[in-house]
Formats: sequence, C-alpha cells, structure tokens
Amino acid sequence: ILTDIQGIEDFLGDMDFKVAGTANGVNALQMDIKVKGITPQIMEEALNQAKDARLIVLSKINETIDGPRADLSPHAPRMIRLTIPVDKIGTVIGPGGKTIRSIIEDTKASIDVENDGTVIVGSSDSEAANKAIARIEELTREVEIGGIYTGKVTRIMNFGAFVEVLPGKDALVHISELSEDRVPSVEDVVNVGDELTVMVTEKDGMGRLNASRKALLTKGSEEGGSERTDREPGPD
Repeated sequence: ILTDIQGIEDFLGDMDFKVAGTANGVNALQMDIKVKGITPQIMEEALNQAKDARLIVLSKINETIDGPRADLSPHAPRMIRLTIPVDKIGTVIGPGGKTIRSIIEDTKASIDVENDGTVIVGSSDSEAANKAIARIEELTREVEIGGIYTGKVTRIMNFGAFVEVLPGKDALVHISELSEDRVPSVEDVVNVGDELTVMVTEKDGMGRLNASRKALLTKGSEEGGSERTDREPGPD
C-alpha cells in the first residue's frame, strides 16, 4: 500500500483510497477500485497509513498556524444573509431596480432579494459587503419618535425646513422649532444642503414626520446649567 500516490501509480494500482479528517478522526472517505473487493486487513492497514500521513500534514499546518482564524480574511469570498420586512422590498429595489443597482455599482457586491424578505449579499471584499449591508439597513430602518438624526436640509418653506432624517424620509422642522429664540426667517438659521441635527417629535395620522432642533438646544442648555450649578458651591 502506497501513501500519497502519483498519477502513474494511480493508473497501475488496484485501489485509489482517499481519507479526510482531523487529529481526532475521519470525516470523509472515497474509494475507487479495479478489483472485485479488498480484504479487511488491507482496509485496516490503509486507514492506519492514512492516519499517520494525516497527522504529519496537520503537524506541519500547526507549525504555521496553531488554530483557525477568528475571522475570515478580508479578501475571502463571503455570502451574508439578512432579513428585511417584506413591505420594504420595494424600497430596497427602487423604481425599475434603480436603488439596488446603485448599491451594486457603488459596492461591487452581488445582492439577491427574495420574496420572503431574505437578502443575500455576496462579495470577496468584507468592506464592500459591509457597505452594501449598511445601505440596505439604512433604507429599511424605521424613524423612531424621540430619535435623534442628522440629515441634509432638502427644502425650505416660509413655515419651516424639511430635513432628510433617513433616506427618502423627510421631517418638517417648523420655524418655531429651529431655535430657542424667535426666528424671523428660516434662512436665518439654515439653507438647502445644510446638515441639521434634529429630534423627531411626532408622526401624524398621514405618516408625516415633525422634528425639532430647539428640543436639542434646550436639552443641552439644561444639562449645561446643571453642570454649572454643580461647580458653583459658594463659600460658607
């Protein structure tokens, strides 16, 4: 019985027997034979030789790396599965597939969306895969009442400014909620394209969002005031 046979030995021999496993045992076997059968003694000897050879290979591997890596290589191909609400599938795909194509073009990842909301992201680059997942999660997030968001001002009206708190979701910041002080004109505080941090305060019956910048300014003032009080013990 020969171990680690070459092509000519495989061609001339009666048996080709492959054994895969670990130091603790065998995981898989595969055999091709050109005779009617083999004896138990040959099978036993072949398994023993395979074990000896396997342990040698494993010892060489352990000299280089003593265990499996905790994480995949950043460049190893990967498939990541996540689930989104079924009613958000259209949001991720976009009109005519525009949104999902944009994500694929930007990240170079493959994205498959199934009817039950399962999304499979594939990429050989971990950073690209994570970027694609972040884009999908951002699209499917729900705005939370009381949540604080930073977004761009998309529209200015005489009664307030609209801020994109999540992709495709604007909240109205009424002129009275822009500042603690009276604001004569919305443009005195913000302009289209400015980034604004706001707190979402309400979602009305039609699904429209209202937000406040003043609430955050007031909160900051209160916290600052309490800190100053703590630092100002007067002399006896």
